[in-house]
Parts: sequence; structure tokens; C-alpha cells
Amino acid sequence: MKGPINAADEYSAPLSGASILVIDDEPGMRNFLKKILEPRVKRVEQAANANEASRKLDETHFDLVIVDNIMPGMSGLEWVTEQQRLGFFADTILMTAYADLETAIAALRAGVSDFVLKPFRANQILGAVARTLDRKYLRRDNTLLRRELLSDVGYGQLLGKSEALGAVRTLLHKLAPLPTPVLFTGASGTGKELAARHLHKLSDRAEKPFVTVNCAAISLDRIAAELFGVVEENDRLRPGLLLLADGGTLFLDEVAQMPEQLQVALLRVLEDQRVRPVGAERELMLNLRFLFATNADLEQAVADGRFRADLYHRINVFEISMPPLRDRSEDIVELAALFMDQFAVTLGMPGLDLDAETLLKMRRYDWPGNVRELKNLIERSVILGAFPKGFTGGAAISGAQAIENLDMVTQRHILHVLDLCDGNRAEAARRLGVSRKTIDRKVASWEA
Repeated sequence: MKGPINAADEYSAPLSGASILVIDDEPGMRNFLKKILEPRVKRVEQAANANEASRKLDETHFDLVIVDNIMPGMSGLEWVTEQQRLGFFADTILMTAYADLETAIAALRAGVSDFVLKPFRANQILGAVARTLDRKYLRRDNTLLRRELLSDVGYGQLLGKSEALGAVRTLLHKLAPLPTPVLFTGASGTGKELAARHLHKLSDRAEKPFVTVNCAAISLDRIAAELFGVVEENDRLRPGLLLLADGGTLFLDEVAQMPEQLQVALLRVLEDQRVRPVGAERELMLNLRFLFATNADLEQAVADGRFRADLYHRINVFEISMPPLRDRSEDIVELAALFMDQFAVTLGMPGLDLDAETLLKMRRYDWPGNVRELKNLIERSVILGAFPKGFTGGAAISGAQAIENLDMVTQRHILHVLDLCDGNRAEAARRLGVSRKTIDRKVASWEA
């Protein structure tokens, strides 16, 4: 065995976030592995025998276990087989001095990911660790990607320069480095999931998974298996969404519609940061940031007995109320332009001109369906090749000039404030900080 190679090598980056358990009855081998792994991974722990290793798995989660096959009392393969039954989420590398076919077949049946022959060099074990972790993360990413593709969810940016959205951004930046649960509230279509994703991207978990769960869409008969995982007939653990999201963020949407069975189970997970897969004897440690969202009145749901009070207080540590589009109307023009460009590309159809008159009508509309309604209107208009009757325009100025022209920006803003004041020009002037005569003069010039 040769000594460790430079820590700043090709293996450092792919291994940097991993937690590894080394199991070997020989202190020299344990120390050798610890010495070459410790500079490159997040955490390395050691166990001298199977019993000590089992206790460590009960206490914490490991991404990878490196285990010697020949040990007193219980072989490495026997130990791995036992752990699969108890609940075992780590991948495994088996160390062995005997490379016979029988051992290889037994290792595959036990679910071992790779094995290395003793004696080995530092770069050989590092290569095996890197390969095993790559496969582990690839399986996780593929599972989550397939789920997102099937859900047909579209993502976007948290766009807008309005004061209301600026206040939300300020809170997101303040909360990003903290583990605190956050409850996003607001009407449907206000961008609660978008804000939650933005919070995740600002945090130190940005490179880890962001997993969404629609509480209203999970059927009662598969809640436990889908969320917590299940030990299948071959004693292999099929991880649930909580385990797949480990290290990242779990976003639970429509929590007001969460079934009672899930409320009880989730409360336990939030309190202990542990999850027990169906059929497993062991609880597995979690490292998750929990985010929640609802468009319902949770306090009323608690009062009506539809939502547990203890769970409500658990998830409502910090609330961010997403403003409706009518309260951030100055963002409408920017959003409309973005959606027009997006749908022209994704649908492969020509975009429509956003002329001054159309933009004015959009700005003055109340948008009860919020951003989602605006997005749907743009998509529908691109498909049909025209805006609906209430939004058609005929102004000569369109495109960037209509969006950015100061006079038109001013017109849209003043008329929107007048709408908010039910046409009361004195009140509108007070809100805008200008004289009543200025409002009269502006409106007269637009009506001319």
C-alpha cells in the first residue's frame, strides 16, 4: 500500500460532500483509509467490527460504507445483508483478499456496489469511491428528473422590480443561510413554489436536490412508500422522496389538504429529523430544509379541526406572504415580455407584438388568477395568433420602445393608480405625490 496522494487532485471535487464509514478489524487499514479519505470528503468515521458499525448507522447517515469481508464474528457480506433488512441507504464497497467468483456473486446479491482487492493503492480505492458515489448520485438525479418531467412543471425566474416583490426578495436573502422552516402563503398563481426554489438556490444547499411534493395529489394507499421509502421483497431499500432529497430542500405544497395520516407522520419527521421506511427496523437520519406552501387559511383549518395545531406551529416558524399580481402591477409588462419570448421559442411559433395599447390594458386588468393567469393568456394568444378581445391593441409603438418609453411607463402607472382610487383624481394625486392639476393635464393629453 502506498501513502496518500495530494488532496488537491481529481478525486477531491466529486467526493467533497460525502460521508463515509470505514469498517475493518485491522487498525492499520482503518487509519490508512481515514488518512487518504479525510482531506477529500465531508466526514469519515471508523468501526472495528460489525456491531460497532451497526450502532453508528443507527446514529447517523452515511453515503458510502467501505467494509472488509473477512472479520471476526460476522463477515462483511453477512453484515451488509443484515443491514439491507434493517434499512440501509448507503452504497457499499467490499474489500477482500479473495477474488473468487463465488464471492463476487454473493456481493452482487447482497447489493454491494463495488469491491477492491487487497492489497490496493490509494488511487485504486479513491477511484472505487468516486465511481460508486457517481452512480449513487446519478440514480438519485435520474429518479428526481423523471418525476419532474412527469409532473410537467415549468420553472422560471423570480422577476419583477416592484416594492412588494423586493420585500419578498429581502426576506429570502435573510433566510437563505438558515435551516429555519418557511411557510409560503398567498393566492393560487402568486409564485409560491418559484419563491421557494429561489430560496433554495440562495442557500448552501443549492447544489443538492430540490424536491416538491403536492400534498393534495398523493393517494392514501402510497403515501408512506412514496415519501418514506420501502424495503422490498429482496430486502433492498427503495428510497422515498425524503431520502432522495437528503442534503437538500423538501417543498410541501398545498399543505392544507394534507391527509391526517400524513400530518401525523410528518410531525414526527420534523421533530426527529429521522424517517423509517416501510418494512424497515431502523430509522434513517435526515438532513433536510423543509419549506411549505398553502393558498388556504391554515389558522381556520386548525380551528375547524382539519389541520393539526401542533403541526401548524411546527411549520409556521416564518411566513412569507406572496403578493397578488395586482399589488405588483408594475411587474406585469416585464413578465408579459418574458412569457412572450419563452412561448415563441417553446411552441416554435411567432410571438405577438406587445404594443402600447395592449400593455396598458394588461396593466389595468385586475388578474384574479395572478401570474399564472398572465402566463396562460400569453401562451393561448401565441397559439391563436392574436390577443383576446379585451387585450387587443392597435398602437403604432410596440416592442422595446413601448415597454421602456418613459411617457408610456408614466401613463400605465398613473392610470393604474386611478383605477385603484376608483377614478378619484385627488386621491390618485395624493398617492402619487403630485398635484391634482398634473393628473388632469396628463389624462387630458391621453384622451386627446
